[in-house]
Amino acid sequence: MEIKQQSNGVMKETEAVKKKVNWSGSLIVASLTGAFGSSFLYGYNLSVVNAPAVYIKKFYNETWERRYGFSVDESTLTLLWSVTVSIFAIGGLVGAIIVTPIVKFFGRKCTLLLNNVFAVTAALLMSLSLLAGSFEMLILGRVIMGIDAGISLSALPMYLSEISPKEIRGSLGQVTAIFICIGVFTGQVLGLPEIFGQESRWPYLFGAIIVPSLIQVVILPFLPESPRYLLLEKHNTSEAEKAFQRFLGKDDVSHEIEEVLAESRVQRNTKLVSILQLLRTRAVRWQVATVVVTMGCYQLCGLNAIWYYTNNIFSEAGINHETIPYVTLSTGAVETLAAVFSGLVIERLGRRPLLIGGFGLMIVFFSVLTVSLTLQETVHWLPYLSIFCILAIIASFCIGPGGIPFVLTGEFFQQSQRPAAFMIAGTVNWLSNFAVGLLFPFIQAGLQTYCFLVFAGICLAGAAYLFFVLPETKNKTFHEISQAFAKRNKVTLEMQEMNHYPGERKSSAEQESDFTSSVDNGETKKGIV
Repeated sequence: MEIKQQSNGVMKETEAVKKKVNWSGSLIVASLTGAFGSSFLYGYNLSVVNAPAVYIKKFYNETWERRYGFSVDESTLTLLWSVTVSIFAIGGLVGAIIVTPIVKFFGRKCTLLLNNVFAVTAALLMSLSLLAGSFEMLILGRVIMGIDAGISLSALPMYLSEISPKEIRGSLGQVTAIFICIGVFTGQVLGLPEIFGQESRWPYLFGAIIVPSLIQVVILPFLPESPRYLLLEKHNTSEAEKAFQRFLGKDDVSHEIEEVLAESRVQRNTKLVSILQLLRTRAVRWQVATVVVTMGCYQLCGLNAIWYYTNNIFSEAGINHETIPYVTLSTGAVETLAAVFSGLVIERLGRRPLLIGGFGLMIVFFSVLTVSLTLQETVHWLPYLSIFCILAIIASFCIGPGGIPFVLTGEFFQQSQRPAAFMIAGTVNWLSNFAVGLLFPFIQAGLQTYCFLVFAGICLAGAAYLFFVLPETKNKTFHEISQAFAKRNKVTLEMQEMNHYPGERKSSAEQESDFTSSVDNGETKKGIV
């Protein structure tokens, strides 16, 4: 009886420890610094080209005329501008493809640091293009900036998911989306006529990219590498323990190290798997499918179309043309507030309700927006309803679909599978981004205001899939999430633990021997009981 009471006391104490999660200074600084030099720049480069578009096109025309003695025709100018905007996605695709070997060789933190070489190079090319009289420099800078974004949108979520306790993994993962929104908003603010939105100042918009990169280069080296990467891939137990201690803000990290070692014993393989191997693995088949669906819907759900219509809808509502840039700031502000709200509630509500609910709300507001745009010529107050729908769609997107896909990609896969999974997610993300930029003008020209029904249909398909397939991942370990998918993947837990790589894995006894020798050498004696 006494032993049973003691056992219950230990269990309660363990639960209390699990619930008490400290946001250590290192954890906060690492997430903010990592995101500021990475996802912030992605969001910034999405919006920064909008304000100076007229001046950049004029620069293209003047450069062409100086070289060839005649003005560029309208179709060629439109093509040059379309290439300038859309080639960012091509660079992103390249970055997503090359990120796997980079994060394997250099680690998560060092990848983020080295990625700043691309950002600074792109910033110099784009900001000096006017002075050099070369629009090719601007286009090349956009490609290189896209590579930076492609790498950062995989390396950053990977880093954040591996340094955070499972109790706050969702909130910390939402930092990626929050800083994307802040980046978009900052691009809108700096593009105002009073700041850099003038003909003589637009190069400064691109030169400003250097600032977040330099801040990241100065601060991030003083923060630890991912402890999971150090322990499972580098087998550096001592450094992994120190990293856990700094990120968790406590000396006793035995529970966390045991959890990671348990994952290692389950997967019995810390060698990175290839994309082909991951696609062939039955135990993660539905995880991969879910990542493809969520990342595809992330780009294809119609938010880019909303940005296209914003100025026209504001004009129809009677807003002065000179005032529209200031009113447009409301969209960036709503986007940022909704992303912050999602980060605050994701660990209470979970991933499923926010993701499915976000798509559901988008379906409703896309439908209402279609009606209001179709009838706004007949009813004087409908343009104001259209404005409300635009803001509501942006908020609905940022509450769930705007950030959770990055969180899920980090949660679904074991250590050895994660880089390949992020490579697949990044490829789908950037290909979908490019497809939207390429196809939307034709969809809009053919369907006019009814084009939003296409996006409502995509949101409906995504929501339906997630409703039937996606398990809740809140507060679950990577192994528990794999178990949740085991039945759908039609594998037993024993088969899942084999991981389908018999030729590459170490035996359980060998791995136990490796880690036991580390303990015997005194590296983790105070951490593991």
